[in-house]
Amino acid sequence: MIYELTNPLTKTLITHLRDSKSDAIRFRHLIRELTKQLAYEALNKFELKSKCIKTWKGDDTFDSIEEENIIVVTILRAGMPMLESVIELLPNIAAGFLAMQRDEKTHKSLLYYDRLPDCEGKIILLVDPMVATGGSMCDAIEHIQRRNPRKIITLNIIGSPEGVKNVQDFAPDVDIFISQIDDKLNDDKFIIPGLGDAGDRSYNTL
Repeated sequence: MIYELTNPLTKTLITHLRDSKSDAIRFRHLIRELTKQLAYEALNKFELKSKCIKTWKGDDTFDSIEEENIIVVTILRAGMPMLESVIELLPNIAAGFLAMQRDEKTHKSLLYYDRLPDCEGKIILLVDPMVATGGSMCDAIEHIQRRNPRKIITLNIIGSPEGVKNVQDFAPDVDIFISQIDDKLNDDKFIIPGLGDAGDRSYNTL
């Protein structure tokens, strides 16, 4: 399933992201805020479990998401602000890291770093700001699926219709939560109107 956010605040934050005047600090902040919106939607129907905690008046039991059953996985490096945002919300979840490089001629991705915890039976939140062709997302999903997770959910900021469809066709059981689906890909496989290279803009490596 594809879930695209539609609220006015989301649209406003994305407009700020597109603005070339947004520096790296502002850009990362906007990515984190949009990620929180996506997480709220993605976790909206998660089952709650009773958890005993120590409060100001002693031990008590309250409902909570089972953070120990969730892993947030980022595709380096552009996804780092998204990973940090999810961990701020759910500090007890584990994190995993995948690094992929896109061949600018073939537009295919190559996995060159894998640091995933045990995914068996876990819910995976796969975070990556951009879904252009969808190739990197599909490769990451396929790689994670080999670890037998219970469910994979993607959180994305911007995507092209072609890329989102490619991911959906490749992995129909994966839920895609995305802030904005843009107009198209251009001939160089960049999202239009897009927002530039999210990794470069986040870390001043233009």
